[in-house]
Amino acid sequence: MKKIDYHKELNPAQLKAVESIYGPHLVIAGAGSGKTRVLVHRVAYLVEQGIRPEHILLLTFTRRAAEEMLRRASMLLDERCKNVSGGTFHSFANMILRKYARFLGLNNNFTILDQADAEDAVNLVRTQLGFHKSEKRFPRKHAILEVISKSVNKSEDIGDVLYDEYPQFMEFDQEIKKIGDEYRKYKIQKSLLDYDDLLVYLKNLLTKHEDVRAGLSAKYKYIMVDEYQDTNKLQAHIACLLAADHANIMVVGDDAQSIYSFRGANFKNIIDFPGIFKGTKIITLEENYRSTQPILNLTNAVIAQAREKFEKSLYTKKKDGSIPVFVDCPDENAQSVFVADKILELREEGVGLKDIAVLFRSGWHSNDLEVELAGRNIPFAKYGGQKFVEASHIKDLMSYLRVAYNPADQVSWLRALLLIPKIGPKTAAKIIQAIADKDKPEELMQKNAELRKLFELLKGVDGQTGSPARIIEKFLGYYQPLLKIKYDDFNKRLNDLDSLLRIAERYKTVEQFLVDMALEPPERALVEAAKQDRSDHPLTLSTIHSAKGLEWHTVFLIYVAEGHLPSYLSLETEDEIEEERRLFYVASTRAKVNLFLLKPHIDRSPRSFMDGGGSVFTQVSRFLEQGNLLNKFVDVQSAGSPDELDDLGLEDILGEKSKRNKVFFESIEDYFRDEKQ
Repeated sequence: MKKIDYHKELNPAQLKAVESIYGPHLVIAGAGSGKTRVLVHRVAYLVEQGIRPEHILLLTFTRRAAEEMLRRASMLLDERCKNVSGGTFHSFANMILRKYARFLGLNNNFTILDQADAEDAVNLVRTQLGFHKSEKRFPRKHAILEVISKSVNKSEDIGDVLYDEYPQFMEFDQEIKKIGDEYRKYKIQKSLLDYDDLLVYLKNLLTKHEDVRAGLSAKYKYIMVDEYQDTNKLQAHIACLLAADHANIMVVGDDAQSIYSFRGANFKNIIDFPGIFKGTKIITLEENYRSTQPILNLTNAVIAQAREKFEKSLYTKKKDGSIPVFVDCPDENAQSVFVADKILELREEGVGLKDIAVLFRSGWHSNDLEVELAGRNIPFAKYGGQKFVEASHIKDLMSYLRVAYNPADQVSWLRALLLIPKIGPKTAAKIIQAIADKDKPEELMQKNAELRKLFELLKGVDGQTGSPARIIEKFLGYYQPLLKIKYDDFNKRLNDLDSLLRIAERYKTVEQFLVDMALEPPERALVEAAKQDRSDHPLTLSTIHSAKGLEWHTVFLIYVAEGHLPSYLSLETEDEIEEERRLFYVASTRAKVNLFLLKPHIDRSPRSFMDGGGSVFTQVSRFLEQGNLLNKFVDVQSAGSPDELDDLGLEDILGEKSKRNKVFFESIEDYFRDEKQ
């Protein structure tokens, strides 16, 4: 039988983590320190020690990550590793709830609502309650769902969420609570669960049914949780409940990379873990295999300023390398020109576009750069934008599949019916009521050929055991004429429908296809990339949030300025500022060889105009100024010729000076703007 030489494969800290079997363990894995390697080898080690694979549970934040880890463990040891239970919290919850649905009064063929469907359901409830007729501007469906979701994920009262994050809606406190209550009842009646429900119902199952919890704890005797710093309160609670009987739980993560509070992630989960499980052994991984030491010197110094943290200092054997470069550009366009020029220069030196990334705090930061890249014929893929399944034409086609699987799904029925000419909301409501009464709207079917065709198609498919690809094929012919009526650019959308069909062909059941499309929807950029020639590797443009876990030879971080990174929207509390610091840290630690930090000297962004100014001078991000890091760890450069305003020496008089000087500055800006025109 194959034996693995763990001492040879791992460094001392990694080996200690891998060989730790019993009791609670917290592994603080610094950026690029081989976190995945530890998890892969620990799976193999546990199996090699004679532990049955089905007793091991590996929880990750993407299904792809779990599958890849188990694949690598199988290659490392043998096929037994593929029998380890691995997946996301939501997919694990989905599996358990379908098995134990009766304990919670659920049907096991429940449909999972994605974000847009959940918003539509909230809007339906809001309308039924009459709150859409409020004399004052009532919150829209997206905001209401966001409040409800944060209340669930943070385990906080809706009133507390409103007070902390949505004070403008405090006057609607009781109405939003009422919508939340009715939304919950509506989902139960229609066999619908949203993302949050999967976790809520699983937690309830574990807390209210001791026999089920004890059984699951006995089955999953060895639990590993990846990216623990990104868990919300519900996920942490679930993990702890599963491990309560045996305490054989290892959570792996990096407090310095906790950046998803907007999704409900709780930074305190990883900080407080040793307090929950007494006697927790903390193992710190500090040897970095990604970046050069000059880059690590900067990132170590940035995170050292953090208010609350586990102490660590990353080091590497790659001692040589260029120090990070800070570039002060005249304006946004000069920033874009510098990036494009440097990318072409790197490509001439043999660095491929796929090995280069431009990262930014907010999606709009790359708008000017995208124009510049397009003008230079530099291909790029942008991440962090719309999900593929959020496109309206994809949701249209998916609605047919959803009602075939769950005829009680009124949200999908409404979408499917409103696509039919001459059917409006009132007629659709009558049809949906007839369906709820287990009847057919015979009179309406006689009057509307498209409606009759829809029911005939649904009668001819099996949503429980049929092939999702074959069902989609049947509805494609029906939907395409409706697509042409609804969308002027229908030709461009046909490719997306083909992509959906190709994705569906990977699945045997409608249930698994719908679950994955709801819980693991593909990014639009990934779908687009799949259509491209394999030899055409694009440059990556990405928000920092979407870049976490990835790495590139060269990274450009743009808009490293106060108000941008940190964002002006995150300056109200210390906790928000600390998360912005971690965002800066995550972005900088993506770089292996080159790190460029850029700032436009003049800010002409929409935010500067909202703040009452035209163009304003920017200040370098506080994360570089604290501890005088620019002078210690960074090569400071200027790009392009100085702006005309710099020659006038106005920078010193702008700042906090009098309104008279500000008016003077703006009049000069207007003058130069008119001159250029």
